[in-house]
Amino acid sequence: MFKGFYTVATGMVAQQRKTEILTNNMANANTPGFKSDQTTIRSFPDMLMSAVNSTSENGFKVNNQNQVGAVNAGVYLQETIPNQAQGQIYSTGLNTDIALINSSMPTDETSGNSGQIFFRLENETGTESYTRNGNFTLDGQGNLVNPQGLFVLDMNGERLQFDNDNIRISSNGSIFDENDVQVGTLGVAFSENPDVLVKLDNGLFNTMDGVDLPSAYGQANVQFSMQQQYLEGSNVDASKAMTDLLTAYRAFEANQKVLQAYDKSMEKAVNEIGRVN
Repeated sequence: MFKGFYTVATGMVAQQRKTEILTNNMANANTPGFKSDQTTIRSFPDMLMSAVNSTSENGFKVNNQNQVGAVNAGVYLQETIPNQAQGQIYSTGLNTDIALINSSMPTDETSGNSGQIFFRLENETGTESYTRNGNFTLDGQGNLVNPQGLFVLDMNGERLQFDNDNIRISSNGSIFDENDVQVGTLGVAFSENPDVLVKLDNGLFNTMDGVDLPSAYGQANVQFSMQQQYLEGSNVDASKAMTDLLTAYRAFEANQKVLQAYDKSMEKAVNEIGRVN
């Protein structure tokens, strides 16, 4: 009986966590560069239950084992993986908005996943973080920063600083000032397998070991471009997310009803079957 309680409880916890992730996806449907999270639910390994009976044969005690059957211990949310598919590109008209556009990305032989490119940022610890959100602005000192104030880096890992936002960024990442003089190149990093990156808040990614990603420039089979005055939108499919959210809610509700049925059975076992007349 109690095994049923545990099985249903794990189902409710998994569906609750899935609901939270889907809700977060929907809340970021309009966030530039946001990558929706995908969930994977797995069952715990089945356990083979056996009954052990003791018999006496020729004066000796013999244990006989009879298989009862398999019992499943429930499910759990194994992992969440960001969907790295590119979002729609849309116009903003702002010079400091830049969209990264994937043209051709190599496939990682180990994972089978396509590589991904990111803007390079300098975080609070002085190491690099990465993002697809090109919604940049200039701070009070003329540094190009992201919405959280992290410095945008050039291809050499240096901060980008301008006198004003009257800049031009070509499709290959070259940056020109108002006199059409090249003053830098926007930094872009490449990850062979983006699934191993750690997803943080605000659309940021870090490497697991803290080692900076290599530059995307000059990488074999990596082709990309940039579009100034445009942003990459979120890749959340709002209609699919809503459908998945309702499905998760119904699954949670079904587990809840089973839990209530177990609770009533336990109540009868305690108050009626166990009653001494």
